[in-house]
Amino acid sequence: MKKLLDNPDQAVDDSLTGFAAAHAGLVEVHGLHGAGPVYVTRAGGAVAGKVGLVSGGGSGHEPLHAGFVGDGMLDAAVPGAVFTSPTPDQITPAIQAADAGRGVLAIVKNYTGDVLNFETAVELAEAEDVQVATVVVNDDVAVEDSTWTAGRRGVAGTVMVEKIAGAAAARGDDLAAVAAVAQKVIANVRTMGVALAACTVPHVGKPSFDLADDEIEIGIGIHGEPGRHRVPMAPAAQITELLLEPVVADLGVGAGDTVLLFVNGMGGTPLSELYVVYGRAHALLAQRGVTVARSLVGNYVTSLEMQGASITVLRLDDELEQLWDAPVRTAALHW
Repeated sequence: MKKLLDNPDQAVDDSLTGFAAAHAGLVEVHGLHGAGPVYVTRAGGAVAGKVGLVSGGGSGHEPLHAGFVGDGMLDAAVPGAVFTSPTPDQITPAIQAADAGRGVLAIVKNYTGDVLNFETAVELAEAEDVQVATVVVNDDVAVEDSTWTAGRRGVAGTVMVEKIAGAAAARGDDLAAVAAVAQKVIANVRTMGVALAACTVPHVGKPSFDLADDEIEIGIGIHGEPGRHRVPMAPAAQITELLLEPVVADLGVGAGDTVLLFVNGMGGTPLSELYVVYGRAHALLAQRGVTVARSLVGNYVTSLEMQGASITVLRLDDELEQLWDAPVRTAALHW
């Protein structure tokens, strides 16, 4: 294992220390190096008169979630250990910190640990008179009831949920309306991923799964969970079709639809290759009469240094398009 670390057991704290220093104008990181529960808030605290947004999950998926804390997106994020759900004692103060009196929306990826720990934290926060609503993201079309999940996994579509719900909160929507917008995104977004090679969790020190040099895994999860099947390595056009077709079929996208196309890197794939995949996916959608009105390409929901990518399609309407276009200023997403 070769990684730029001092102590694998302190990798998350050391990374967050650097993140806090690099983005001091955007975020504050609480509880580092044993000072208390670890969570991230926007600099200056909750915004008066606005619904708060909180999300979180295991570390190793950076920039998700802390990289999306800031204007127009999250008010707080909760990083667990690498590929490990954050605990209720981390999530509860993050929810409280995000509350400015209009309630808080918790955005949870569908992993059993995340769902259970957020559920406990929400109950604790509500006992302290914080109004909380919860939505669960389950955009992965690859498999049902995977290694860590009852139902479908929550993966790269989480970025769309956080951005669009964040814009709804920023325009002044109440908690019920923000939650409804988030649910609308969840209902209209689907994702499928592929792994070309495994990643190595720092405190484990060896690859999380084995793939032969001439194999790829279609439908992989962001923690290295198994996908639909292993197939021989193939050209980008063929791999793109294997990813996009199940997404389009599950979402029911067809001629006349308008979409956002998101090609996400898993951490170890060059941007040049992600654009190859994007170009192939864009062409396939055009052949179906689908208009790609918005796009996103890059490493936004990663799996440490895993080689691979995912394709996400979000069906747009006028409201979702306007909310996607709304201003955002975070470490990882800004316009």
